[in-house]
Amino acid sequence: MTDTGSATVSGTGSAGGFPYRLIATDLDGTLLRGDDTISQRTRDALAAATAAGAAHIVVTGRAVPWTRHILDDLGYDGLAVCGQGAQVYHAGEHRLLTSVTLDRQLAGVALAKIEAETGPLYLAASRDGLDGDVLVGPGYEVGGDLPALPLTDASDLWSAPLNKIYIQHPTLSDDELAEVARQAAGGFVTVTMAGAGVVELLPLGLSKATGLSLAARRLGLKAADTIAFGDMPNDVPMFGWAARGVAMANAHEELKAVADEVTSSNNEDGIAVVLERLSV
Repeated sequence: MTDTGSATVSGTGSAGGFPYRLIATDLDGTLLRGDDTISQRTRDALAAATAAGAAHIVVTGRAVPWTRHILDDLGYDGLAVCGQGAQVYHAGEHRLLTSVTLDRQLAGVALAKIEAETGPLYLAASRDGLDGDVLVGPGYEVGGDLPALPLTDASDLWSAPLNKIYIQHPTLSDDELAEVARQAAGGFVTVTMAGAGVVELLPLGLSKATGLSLAARRLGLKAADTIAFGDMPNDVPMFGWAARGVAMANAHEELKAVADEVTSSNNEDGIAVVLERLSV
């Protein structure tokens, strides 16, 4: 892990009438609506909570290059946990504060063990850094119009530091692929499912909880201060760390099973529904 400095972010004092000092929100399927926008109601609810003294940290599986434009549009200038916990990013300063990279030798072993069970996989990979490219191999389907480079030479996969490797399979479901990958290679990498078509291999032991705990510590905040919102199995560790975990109505059943509460969907201002209630 590299550390390139500390951050001072406003909104870390007493939260007044708001019962939590830290609000941690996932992006896709949680803070973002289906059209990748954030409703005015949710913006207003977050603004009211932060005005009351709570800090807001975005915690996303997206690496920084796929997150920056959303944070800039939100006018967000605090800390963001990106890359499934691998990166702590200061949005106001456009600066990467910490970064954890994947051991490429272990990742190679993990891929081989998984493919021994599943047959050939479709691959993509996220390179480290503020401007790290996402490489996409043949057959791998990237959702939306996120920028990516074609991976035409397999050796390029290992030519620079990586935050994660994405895997897809032609016939296995995401849940099935994640389970096979954990069974085959769970001693070499962390395996998580972050959304439709998004099964990831991460540095062993890394999770959103890891990155969130680092970011919270920089703000002088703790798990007991935190309410977290999410929608996918990759949010399970974050819910385990936070004092309260709120799943969206559209959440994966695995996350709902460990949530303290289920709110409305991301398209129905689920975050705002909870924050407005807690602010009364």
